[in-house]
Amino acid sequence: MSIDTIKSAIPDYAKDIKLNISSLANDETLNEQQLWGTMLASALAGRNDFVIAQVTEEAAQHLSPEALQAAKAAAAIMAMNNVYYRFVHLASNKDYQTMQAKLRMNIIGNPGIDKVDFELWSLAVSVVNACGMCIDAHEAQLAQHGVSKEQIQTAARIAAVIHAASAVLDGEAAMSGQEKTPIAA
Repeated sequence: MSIDTIKSAIPDYAKDIKLNISSLANDETLNEQQLWGTMLASALAGRNDFVIAQVTEEAAQHLSPEALQAAKAAAAIMAMNNVYYRFVHLASNKDYQTMQAKLRMNIIGNPGIDKVDFELWSLAVSVVNACGMCIDAHEAQLAQHGVSKEQIQTAARIAAVIHAASAVLDGEAAMSGQEKTPIAA
């Protein structure tokens, strides 16, 4: 079970998603930890049980236990932050932009791995969750730390493709009356 298992579950009408998964899984723009942490954080943000299980299994072969935990932490903290900061950004009353969030976010300051990698994973989750304020904040941090535009774009591409795979498989499950995408043998 792996990325190949996800590809085999994707129907023919979504062949482009399948091809993009292949190319991104072999992309060398990011280092191994960045690539697989981005894949895992994006899968968690996509919320499809099947995709999460497959990406987690393969990511565990490429990530240290600390990096695996940090990728999960990035998905968790950004699930909260993306909703809150999207509210702040979208609210007509701009007073919320000057108010303290009063939300615990300690993991961002001490993720247990390279801060740049955690920022990259947080960016990917923010892309999936469509939080413009968080995208801008994480992109600025990454640029400040010398991460190239190509690396940032690759993280966004991974987020987009993994999210699309999750959406396609969720749609297929719904159309067939299944609650979850079954794991192919």
